[in-house]
Amino acid sequence: MNTDRHISAECYPCVFEQLHSLARVTELDPGNGKILFEHSMRQLLDTGGKGIVVQHLIRSATDRAIALSGKGADFDPYRAIKKQSNDMALQYAPEFRNKIRHSPDPLQEAVKIAAAGNIIDFGAKRHGSLDIEKELRTIDERAFGRFDFPEFSRRLNSAGRLLYICDNAGEIVFDRLFIEEIRRSYPELQLTCAVREQPVINDAVLGDALDAGLHEEAAVISSGSIYPGTLLDETSEEFRALFDNADLIISKGQGNFETLLDVADERLFFILRIKCDRMSRLSNVPKGELVLMQGGRIRPA
Repeated sequence: MNTDRHISAECYPCVFEQLHSLARVTELDPGNGKILFEHSMRQLLDTGGKGIVVQHLIRSATDRAIALSGKGADFDPYRAIKKQSNDMALQYAPEFRNKIRHSPDPLQEAVKIAAAGNIIDFGAKRHGSLDIEKELRTIDERAFGRFDFPEFSRRLNSAGRLLYICDNAGEIVFDRLFIEEIRRSYPELQLTCAVREQPVINDAVLGDALDAGLHEEAAVISSGSIYPGTLLDETSEEFRALFDNADLIISKGQGNFETLLDVADERLFFILRIKCDRMSRLSNVPKGELVLMQGGRIRPA
């Protein structure tokens, strides 16, 4: 057990929201919903939140909910929601692609749109509370609390290998637009996208990436991660080799930020929306704002 890992008490309310959402999407009856909550509460009580992280807890809860649902081990509770997110984002993709292409600085505009796409997150908002269409209509109105674009651009200019660690379904459509622009500017760049190994929350797996057409722009692999994040020591050897040898790494979303922050060097750039007070303190950026933030240069508040 890694004793450096822990779950902060301030994360408990979000965990409870996740459990509530998970019980709803798996259509658990009240009795099984109670069992699900008790399963996770027992883990927290037994560990005191030490030696584990939220990602471990959510994986365990997801497995328990699937078992309680009786729908089989291959059941993906968020499959329909992820399909809806991808389909809606794809409807808006031509509009945003056109916006990128006609921008004075297309690559910078593509970064901003990819960052704003991180709004599509059922990990930070309870299922049913997120109006995807409304968010997409206002996606280019989002403010940046930090935008390390000059550093990113310099790294990209000299990079030969880029690893892009994806986050959510729906959001990956905007990642594709960003990658399209990178490809147009740097056609010789070796680019690999990594998605989750197993379904968890609305995080993208290989099937979601194929639905979004991500494979048309880059090689797409599983990172081996079964968690809503990237715990390096629990990923595949293939992914770790790509991570170690990449000249530039793009990490999307809060789960990846939480799990990679401690190992991030200046090759790694986090792109996400700051969605809670804890993330605000870790990033030193106000809650609700977007960031393009270089690892190794982050000073928590």
